[in-house]
Amino acid sequence: MGNYEHRKATDRIRFTDASGNPVADSDVRVKLVKHKFLFGSGANDFLPPEELTEEERANIPLTAEQQAVANDINHKWLDMFNYGTMHFYWGMYEPVEGEPRYEQYMRTAKYLTSKGVTLKGHPLCWHTVCANWLMDYDNATILQKQLDRINRDVTAFKGVIDYWDVINEVVIMPVYDRYDNAITRICKDLGRIKLVKEVFDAAKAANPNSVLLINDFNLSESYRILIDGMLNAGVPLDAIGIQTHQHQGYMGREKLEDILERYSFFGLPIHFTENTLVSGHLMPPEIVDLNDYQIDEWPSTPEGEERQRKEWREMYEILFAHPLVEAVTGWDFTDGGWLGAPSGIVKKDGTPKPAYHELRKMFKEEWNTDYTVHTDSEGFAEVTGFKGDYEATFGAGTQKFTLG
Repeated sequence: MGNYEHRKATDRIRFTDASGNPVADSDVRVKLVKHKFLFGSGANDFLPPEELTEEERANIPLTAEQQAVANDINHKWLDMFNYGTMHFYWGMYEPVEGEPRYEQYMRTAKYLTSKGVTLKGHPLCWHTVCANWLMDYDNATILQKQLDRINRDVTAFKGVIDYWDVINEVVIMPVYDRYDNAITRICKDLGRIKLVKEVFDAAKAANPNSVLLINDFNLSESYRILIDGMLNAGVPLDAIGIQTHQHQGYMGREKLEDILERYSFFGLPIHFTENTLVSGHLMPPEIVDLNDYQIDEWPSTPEGEERQRKEWREMYEILFAHPLVEAVTGWDFTDGGWLGAPSGIVKKDGTPKPAYHELRKMFKEEWNTDYTVHTDSEGFAEVTGFKGDYEATFGAGTQKFTLG
């Protein structure tokens, strides 16, 4: 068990009733209702069946059993996480120029925020899943359309989505050669730092209160050099995004701590943005690009599920103990997501795996605050607990407050 004192705070709170009178000499239950730490998971198109429009129900007809499973998975997700990543891949969000899927995304976003979920959009600029129609334009026009897209979407979702992965996988972006795409073209033309500064400046101008991340799977020295160059160029970088898709096996404590040490150098918040640990067989080590591993079935196994449980616990303990880590996101909540892998903590039928129960115990029990304090004659009491938003209850009254 790590040392988590940096995750806690102590404050002297004054409790008052609805009329503003002190709740004196009374027992008050204080309960953490939303952790400051961001426990995350993928959350794209995450609407329960009853929230769908009639047209959406017609396009995706569900049996009563399937609706029950979908509602159950939705309940389990909301019971577990306070942070969700919505996919804003340009080619999916705006497959036809000028026709973004704004209404559907905004409904999803408002539904999740109404449940207390903090949201992040991913990503605003990426060379993969890019809009094919961009290829009809010259590089100068592509860049302008990219900046216009950022201004439009960050502005439209301001106050609903304030966290953004601004640009994704820049280390490989200018040399990406699996297929031609508009973003690699302008990255080659401008260079990494110039493009990064352009897109970050656009995002920060659209929402000065936004939290803006760079995000990459390439955790070599090249990424550190890129971040150093960004900071020297005055890029408004708020947090460093780290991807760890571990389909070929858990990286282990030593490598995790090495990553933390190297990226702590900058003193910026660190978000582990995309993380997968599989509960079936591991992807063969000779696979270089994970996307190249395509198989018909990738089942979860009892042995793999127990391995996944242990690995998630250790990984979370290491990251939660580090003072610069602010968020951890499991990429797939259910099995069969990216690459069809058994990388969820819930099976397709909604059955929770051991990792689900393990993580829920950590989030809701071990790293939770829920106890009773006694107020003095003026209604004050000292409260110590994990940082976050609280609800206090006393008699028929309630009061909200924040620690940290």
